[in-house]
Amino acid sequence: MAETIVFYTLSVLILGLAILVVTAKNAVHSVVALVMTFLCVAALYVVLEAEFLAVIQILVYAGGIVVLYLFVVMLVNLGRSPEEHQDPRRLSVFGLGLAGAMLLEVAGIVVYSYNRSASTVTAPAAASPVQGNTQELGWLLYTDYLIPFELASVLLLVAMVGAIVLAKRDL
Repeated sequence: MAETIVFYTLSVLILGLAILVVTAKNAVHSVVALVMTFLCVAALYVVLEAEFLAVIQILVYAGGIVVLYLFVVMLVNLGRSPEEHQDPRRLSVFGLGLAGAMLLEVAGIVVYSYNRSASTVTAPAAASPVQGNTQELGWLLYTDYLIPFELASVLLLVAMVGAIVLAKRDL
């Protein structure tokens, strides 16, 4: 009964803070609400007995990603008018082409994963070479889900390069 009350309380907090992230007028307040949302999600993972995910949630999201957001918020001058944010050197057609290529790659991965999962026969649970929640997650991450894992790392690299480009004034 207590777990149910904690679960629903955290769920309401997560939804309220997520709404605050989107509706906050100040960008710094939005980022602080985002940190609180991530911490509540980590607490929810603890309630659901997924401690590894809770620690990863805190380290990766509440630690790393939010720091990246704060750097972008602090480095980009949000006090300028929208006309000053326009860059005549922007390559919109090239960016649209890259976005289309990424969409095709993701669609290809989804089709490949669907066909692979439909054609493989599920092995019994005793055939698993590892035991434990964290070991099983690592085994799956580096075997069956290697391509999505690598795509996530490329996405984080692109976000980091984007933050550097935004921080650098002259290109």
